[in-house]
Amino acid sequence: MRGAGVSQQIAVLPVGSFEQHGPYLPLATDTLVACAVAREIAGAYPVHLLPPVPISCSHEHAAWPGTVSLSAVTLHAVIRDIADSLRRSGVDTLVLVNGHGGNYVLGNAVQEASARGERMALYPAPEDWETARERAGVVTSLLTDMHAGEIEASILLHTHPELLRPGYETSDHVADDRRHLLTLGMSAYTDSGVIGRPSLASAEKGKQLLASLVDSFGTYFSLLTSDA
Repeated sequence: MRGAGVSQQIAVLPVGSFEQHGPYLPLATDTLVACAVAREIAGAYPVHLLPPVPISCSHEHAAWPGTVSLSAVTLHAVIRDIADSLRRSGVDTLVLVNGHGGNYVLGNAVQEASARGERMALYPAPEDWETARERAGVVTSLLTDMHAGEIEASILLHTHPELLRPGYETSDHVADDRRHLLTLGMSAYTDSGVIGRPSLASAEKGKQLLASLVDSFGTYFSLLTSDA
């Protein structure tokens, strides 16, 4: 824990997943992305960086071998237990850095904690990703760039290029109408497990994405320390 004053009492928890990411990205991609964002935040703000939660709610990816999931009830309980434990040790604010879009329950956990008078936030919001996408020159929209696409491939090209296998350059697949995703799962919309345009990824875009997310976190930091 670095710095001084109330800002020391903010913990940042990366929440990832363990799920298929097409033929070229590792199963831990979402965890690696969440950790990259959280690590950059911890380098710019006086917060306490926690180790990640590496398995979460990935049920929509169950058709592909290797995917492992927790129930929403379990993930909710894990987050609440971590927050309770932190408060007992004097850390009264928790920021969840979410790397997986299917973790809908994290939003509920934050809502419930806030209603109890506890300090918790979920980061990044879609608006933060949109700002980062524009700043980094990401061509693909957030709708199209759902999974293993331009954003995720770019961040890993910047942070962990050794983990990308050949094939992302030729694996683009677009499926913008996914209205039955929760019912049918990802396999109804993609054979490869990819939905997005990874061919457009670059390490420089990954660097700029992270830089933008660090800047956007400033408003969250100000909000969480506003009554100090």
